[in-house]
Amino acid sequence: MSTHTAMIAWQRGDASFADGRYSRRHEWRFDGGSVIAASPSPHVVPAPWSDATAVDPEEAYVAAIASCHMLWFLSLAAERGLVVDSYADDAVGTMARIAPGRQAITEVVLRPRIAFAGAQPESGVVDALHEAAHERCFIANSVKTTIRVESPA
Repeated sequence: MSTHTAMIAWQRGDASFADGRYSRRHEWRFDGGSVIAASPSPHVVPAPWSDATAVDPEEAYVAAIASCHMLWFLSLAAERGLVVDSYADDAVGTMARIAPGRQAITEVVLRPRIAFAGAQPESGVVDALHEAAHERCFIANSVKTTIRVESPA
């Protein structure tokens, strides 16, 4: 078993708090020293109370799923003797209403584009690697969100 930590830090500054006119920008600090600017999505909290240049929790959620899947895919491909030259994924999460006053990211679609050294493996091999990566991904195993992998067109 392992534990994973993140420190979230926000300060009001000189803005009023009672009237809701305060910045929601904050920081995520991780044990390795990384500091990430974070903010709610401007789709949820309009500017200037949000910061579109910062990472929002929903984007981070989609990125965590896509990253976990990719890391497992690379590991499993290497175990099979395949050499991956590049892997890029334009992952998309869809927010939907799940009950009155409640929303959730109900689906994440992964759209990986993978380049292999040498000959491209058969599509069945790539599909099997994606299935195995999905089964092993810690994040996918932790959420209710539907996660789909779409092959590039």
